[in-house]
Amino acid sequence: MDLQRWSRRLGIKAEDRRKLWLMVPVFLLCGIAEALNYNGFMTLFNQRFGSSNLPYVYMAEAVILPIEAWFMTWLAGRLSKPGLMRAMYAIMTGIVLLNAIILIGMRVTGEDFRFYYPFLFLSSSFVVRQQTILLWSLAVDLCPTQQAKRLMPLFVAAATLGGIVAGLITQIVSPWFGPDIVYVLGPVFLLIASVNYRKAIAVYLVPLTLKWSGTSAEETETLSSMDYFRRTLKSPFLLGVLGMMTIMPALYFLMEFIFLNTAHTSYPDEAEFGRIFGIVTTLLFTMAFLLQLISGRLMAWLGASSMLTAISAVYVASFALAWALIGSPIVMVAVSSGYMLTYLLIYYSAEPSYQLFYKMLPLQQRDGFRFVAQGIATFMGILLGAGLQFLHTGLGWGFPALAAIGTVGAILLFLLSWLVRQLYMKELVQSVQTLGLAADKELAESYKEFYRNTRTMGSVQAMLRHESEEAREIALNILGRSKEARFMPEMLAMIDDESVRVRIAALKAIDLSAADLSAMVKVASLLEDPDQDVRKEVVHKLAQMKHMSSQAFFFLRMKLLDRSPMVVAEAVKAMYLLESAQSYEACYEVIEQILKEGGEPAIYVCRVIAELNLDRFAVQVEKLLMDPHPAVKVAATSCLGVLGRMKVVPVLIERLPTADQELFKATTQALIDMGKGVVETLKNGLPDASPKVWQASVTALAQLLEDDEVRGWLAEHGTAKLADNAITAKLPESFRKLERPDLAELAEMRQRDLQLTIYAGVWAILERLTDEQVVTAIRRALADKDEETRSGGLEVLAEGVGERRLSQRLAMTWQAEIEKLEGLTLETARDFVAKAAETTDDWWREMAMELRRGEGRTGMQEEQGMLGRLNKVVFLKKVPFFADLSLEELGLIAGAATEQKFADGSYLLKRGEGNPAMYVVIEGNVELTSISAAGWEGTLGVLGGGDVCGATSALDESPSSVTAQAFFGDVRVLALQRDDVTRLVRLYPEIGIGLLRASLARIRLLEEMMMKIDS
Repeated sequence: MDLQRWSRRLGIKAEDRRKLWLMVPVFLLCGIAEALNYNGFMTLFNQRFGSSNLPYVYMAEAVILPIEAWFMTWLAGRLSKPGLMRAMYAIMTGIVLLNAIILIGMRVTGEDFRFYYPFLFLSSSFVVRQQTILLWSLAVDLCPTQQAKRLMPLFVAAATLGGIVAGLITQIVSPWFGPDIVYVLGPVFLLIASVNYRKAIAVYLVPLTLKWSGTSAEETETLSSMDYFRRTLKSPFLLGVLGMMTIMPALYFLMEFIFLNTAHTSYPDEAEFGRIFGIVTTLLFTMAFLLQLISGRLMAWLGASSMLTAISAVYVASFALAWALIGSPIVMVAVSSGYMLTYLLIYYSAEPSYQLFYKMLPLQQRDGFRFVAQGIATFMGILLGAGLQFLHTGLGWGFPALAAIGTVGAILLFLLSWLVRQLYMKELVQSVQTLGLAADKELAESYKEFYRNTRTMGSVQAMLRHESEEAREIALNILGRSKEARFMPEMLAMIDDESVRVRIAALKAIDLSAADLSAMVKVASLLEDPDQDVRKEVVHKLAQMKHMSSQAFFFLRMKLLDRSPMVVAEAVKAMYLLESAQSYEACYEVIEQILKEGGEPAIYVCRVIAELNLDRFAVQVEKLLMDPHPAVKVAATSCLGVLGRMKVVPVLIERLPTADQELFKATTQALIDMGKGVVETLKNGLPDASPKVWQASVTALAQLLEDDEVRGWLAEHGTAKLADNAITAKLPESFRKLERPDLAELAEMRQRDLQLTIYAGVWAILERLTDEQVVTAIRRALADKDEETRSGGLEVLAEGVGERRLSQRLAMTWQAEIEKLEGLTLETARDFVAKAAETTDDWWREMAMELRRGEGRTGMQEEQGMLGRLNKVVFLKKVPFFADLSLEELGLIAGAATEQKFADGSYLLKRGEGNPAMYVVIEGNVELTSISAAGWEGTLGVLGGGDVCGATSALDESPSSVTAQAFFGDVRVLALQRDDVTRLVRLYPEIGIGLLRASLARIRLLEEMMMKIDS
């Protein structure tokens, strides 16, 4: 319970927990390993090779970096993403293991190969650098954007806690065993973390990297690296950012050099140096952990550009303090503090600000500019830092001089950050005008910096007079976000704009919670606006004026009679939110009246009742479950789910078998919304549930049950259901073996329906136990036309996704679909059909009964001249309108259709008269005739079995344009009433498309016949 409460406080959802349990240990253990490696090789290099040699090794690293980038590009081009991630982790672990073995070997033999330590430094630095990139890349790939926002802070916290633990370990181990043993412990933690690391790749990353034939090739970048470089040099803003990205790390390397040499002088003993380095590491990562708690607020408060200016100011203070205190007894405190601050700010605060700068560039070019800038800045930063260090090692400059140069450099950095801030604000205004606020949600966050800059806000106000309505809309959006009352006059003036979009944007930007009467009257002037969305927004705004509730009530009362049901519903909600006795009374009265009348207004009111949780109207909403309008039933179902009306659960479940797609989704969500109280009812009904009830129940239970129960009881039930489905999958071939191809066709349709419902339920379970992204990727691969892609999806399932037995059973079932059933005997076929007759599925039972009745026949026999349900379905399947529907859908149509008989010469349709139904001809001939403009009557055509007439006039309630008459004998038809036809077209677009095609064909035929008649 405590864990769940903390999860809610942190915003962690149920689907996040599995990734947290898997990935947090990886970040924690790798954080420990990284810090131990860093502490170990830095101590060993500085103590055994000499910190005076740092400039040379940094220069070597600058030369190696391009080779490293080429190697990474080469490796990425030859391996899949999961393969690359595994290979890189293995390479890194191998490097540190090799170094650990060499260090242990030197310790055992007593040898000390001095020139080995540069290799130790460069190779370990490569591992530290790539390990950070690797882990964050994996986290980004595994988590969708919104999930990443929730989990990334926890991953960062785990990594920083790992650094703290490593610092404590270093303090204990280094004095007793030495820094080489500190380093040796690093690969141990990497090996432990590899278990979860590899599991995360197998469970989450491998499915996401499945290819499918529908994958569109990514747009190739039209700009080369040199193009990006040239454009960067031409842009003062990008050039300034590049300068900051170069100078800041160079100053950090200088501060690190001063710290390491000062520490080496103060603590010449290797063990003592390692202990002090461990203390600094502990403090460093503790500060990093604390910084993570406030970094988001700092960024929101200061903004990207001001954050960098503040960081530059800290750099100035750090170097100035070190300069002032070098030679004093507390110099170690000063330089270690400066080292920790510069390290923290460059890696934990400056980098996000740089990333935000590049958000203003076009989406397709951001990465190109950023990667080029990072490559140049990394190379130049290391060279510049090494050059500054060379002033001491090569030219003999003292540390006070280095600190003074660092102070001057930090002041230049501060001035450059101030200049970049001014350029940034100009670029930000331009990006608003070109990209708009909706172009990038993350970029939109940077617009908060407008509010602190008077000049920039002036530019935004000027955009209100821009000729582009989008520019005016963006400006209003920014002014509204500022929450400043001084912009109220401009925003009120914009509600008279000719553009509907701008009027709505102006209304959304205005805050009436503390406005005066004149502002209310101005806004209320749009209550009669011709656009319903504008009127709705006006009503929404008037609800904010609780401080003037009587005046707001006066205006809102008029909208209770608005011509738009949507506006009426918004007015009802607004009156409720005024929270006065008068408004409550009016609100309740209107709700009761609308619920009593039903129809379209009840749809919107049901949503309001759900939103406001008005349980007092639950009884009236229940009655709407029987409303003739399907959309009202859907709205009432959703509303009762939110209200948690448990007494309607049996009704909801009872109608699921005949529910259309929209009602099915609404019912499933309603069961989920009702929460834990519905669990026992669903569990008890699951064994004998019909397919649709089973799918809805399992989907709801997958959301409502605890993880352990989903992984245990529910997954076992899903596995058993798949096993049962494997038996019924043999029925189509069994009917063929028994020489009933008609039943075999129906059995194939039924099996497809069952598989869709069972698979949907199983996927819901797996989605709960893994991740929506993973399940979507596997399903997409399995549905692909390419055999290799399907095999990849099956392989992932066979490896075990979510719950191993369920996943493997699903893979087996899917594979069985591909493999043809061979060696089926007559006796075995009869056994399968006999078992089908004993199931709870009415379709299987009906097919088995039909087989027994029709022994010796190859087709179905009509009973007393009337079609049974199976006969109707078989017949409708042959009608082009219904050819693409499932058996369940055809069953719904068959249930709605009534069989009628017209005697020879009687009329099905009469030209100029309305008809209440469309007819599907079963047997007989129907002559279609019409009259031309010249008054000539002629035959347009003759319809036979499977043809349809009267569909168009039945749909639009217009008079029939033709006469349809029974011709040369009696005619038998299936009649579908207008309401049924309308509902079917709305639910199944394939029927509507079929009707459209038939109507167009009929029009062409009519035109041709009219021309013949006129001639």
